[in-house]
Amino acid sequence: MKGLRIANTRAIGKIDHQPLAISLRHRDAIVGGLVGETFLGWMFVSAFWVADEFRGKSFGSKIMRAAEMEAHRRGVKNVYLDTFSFQAPDFYRTLGYREFGRLDEFPAGYNRRWLTKAL
Repeated sequence: MKGLRIANTRAIGKIDHQPLAISLRHRDAIVGGLVGETFLGWMFVSAFWVADEFRGKSFGSKIMRAAEMEAHRRGVKNVYLDTFSFQAPDFYRTLGYREFGRLDEFPAGYNRRWLTKAL
């Protein structure tokens, strides 16, 4: 990995990789959150979840906006993420994300989708 990082830095300059985490807490429990990273002017969302009892109450939108605001503060211009068709593609569309890629039958009967948004 070290050699790959050196080669990448030589080719494109500073990568400025930083982890990003946002949590939603209720009392002493985590009931939602987002995990991602920022690098090369982009934010990647690797995991996002809100407990069932907190869905439909704008908490998910608030978590995404908080992550986007932090990414923007870091100089990020774009976001990308992936989701399965049985998860939340419509949720992301309501936040302005658009699909740019799809793998059908992954898993069988569903598909995996990649979405992006300019900040």
